[in-house]
Amino acid sequence: MLVDSHAHLEDEKYDRDREKVIEECKKDLTFLINVGSNLLTSKQSIELTHNYDFIYASVGIHPHDAQREFDKVEEIERLALQEKVVAIGEIGLDYYYDDPPKEFQKEIFIKQIKLAKKLNLPIIIHDRDAHGDILDILKKEWTKDLRGVFHSYSGSIEMAFQVIEMNFYISLGGPVTFKNAKKPKEVAKAVPIEKLLIETDSPYLTPEPYRGKRNTPVYVKFVAEKIAELREMSYEDVCRITAENTIKLFNIPIK
Repeated sequence: MLVDSHAHLEDEKYDRDREKVIEECKKDLTFLINVGSNLLTSKQSIELTHNYDFIYASVGIHPHDAQREFDKVEEIERLALQEKVVAIGEIGLDYYYDDPPKEFQKEIFIKQIKLAKKLNLPIIIHDRDAHGDILDILKKEWTKDLRGVFHSYSGSIEMAFQVIEMNFYISLGGPVTFKNAKKPKEVAKAVPIEKLLIETDSPYLTPEPYRGKRNTPVYVKFVAEKIAELREMSYEDVCRITAENTIKLFNIPIK
């Protein structure tokens, strides 16, 4: 059992050969979650779920679109009610470019957390250079029903254990395979395996040995292999446990 908990197959980088890529995924993966990042890509993610049994979707507004789609949360709610939508995301904060303004990012993040709680759905968190504000918001909004995952986790081990205590999972992708990526490797070894997910963030963050080329969900196997090596576990156990974790968090109907 091998799953990709975070992909973007609707991305224009797949326009030339999307169907071929998805057929390859169907052969190698039990299922994948295609993650929306604005109103359009959320709709496209849902469309993929209609066409392919093994694809599930999340819907949400990424911090990059916080100002442009500030008034679209009600539409995200309507999309979230559709079959095979398993999460609100990806949502969060991204301070790398300091654009859009932090105020828009924070407010729409909070709105979507409240939406997830209302609909009893997990959240998929994007956190780039915003660890402090992400934690502050989660602590203020936290209830026992709030749950989710930090996608492509980039924080410290200490922060990882803080968010695990708040009912969140840690997801690792391609960077854990990078030669000089010290922090993801430390996290991969330290986080309880029962709280770990794996992902590709396709078409981005391609793992070794294909770094620099377009990523694809089937490359999640290289993430699993590296984690197995770091943890001194079997590849099969890493695949199985991270798949079970993904099924549990997102309530995927697989027996």
